[in-house]
Amino acid sequence: MNLEEVKLSQLRALVAVAAHSNFSEAALTLSISQSAVSHAIATLEAQLGVVLLYRGRQGASLTPVGERILKHAQEMLRSLELLGKEADLSKGLQGGQVRIASFRSVATHVLPDVISKFRENYPAIAVTITEYRGDAGVEDALRDGRSDIAFTCLPPSEEFDSWELMQDEYVVLLPPQAKVPEGRMTWKQLKSYPLIMPPKNDYCASLIRDYFVESGHVLKSTYEIVEDSTIISMVMKGLGITIMAKLAAEPLPFGVQVRELPTKLTRVIQVATLESALNPPPVYAFLDTLKQHWRLTNNLSTAAKSLSPGANSTPLERSMPSG
Repeated sequence: MNLEEVKLSQLRALVAVAAHSNFSEAALTLSISQSAVSHAIATLEAQLGVVLLYRGRQGASLTPVGERILKHAQEMLRSLELLGKEADLSKGLQGGQVRIASFRSVATHVLPDVISKFRENYPAIAVTITEYRGDAGVEDALRDGRSDIAFTCLPPSEEFDSWELMQDEYVVLLPPQAKVPEGRMTWKQLKSYPLIMPPKNDYCASLIRDYFVESGHVLKSTYEIVEDSTIISMVMKGLGITIMAKLAAEPLPFGVQVRELPTKLTRVIQVATLESALNPPPVYAFLDTLKQHWRLTNNLSTAAKSLSPGANSTPLERSMPSG
């Protein structure tokens, strides 16, 4: 064995492959090529003199010795993370970093303003954002120590400290040529159009499906599309309608019509940190900045609407019927 040549990048590759049972997905997680992951694992096996993974058509799985070595690799990476956090604690707010795990709509429409304000007060602190398609990926990043703060729509778990940031209402998006009266759509109107939805394993799709079931209706999707932008483009071309959260729908192309669902449906966006984490001061400073900015934004928005209804609303809000 040549333990002195073992690198942290090799341990990270092992942990990532074990988590995903797949070299290509591990490569995406680590932002490196699949060949780099394969080389890191092969080199690690050669240095240790053991086979760590079974390779097959169904992916990769740990050998018995690989399972035991994985635990040590995870402990070593965790110790390295704690070492860095201890160093950050000594720096106070004069350095360090804040790592955020989020989904696209929050990363696009919420975080830029908050980060800009945070940078004004703490220019020496680095902020990184990693986007995930689903809430499970966001929570795993927090749980595994790859992020300090997570934005999620899933019900809070006991292992997280979480608080509600906002409630994001779902609306119906229709093609420009659709002839639907303003106001709430009826179930009959809603079911008369081809429905474009995210895949079944998507959190929003599950939430909407449960909404249909609880209302006594069956959800039948004509198309299942991953990207929100593609869904909106298909609606724009008249291929069907979709149900989407307001935050995810922005920015809407000109002409796309917005209507309310037969009954209200919202997703609760939460901010979470790992309860057992030893978070450095920059993380708490960012959370304070987020709370202050969001409180100020909501207060200004409420005041503006009370003075001039519709004048300061977003394009999607302006397209919604009043009342």
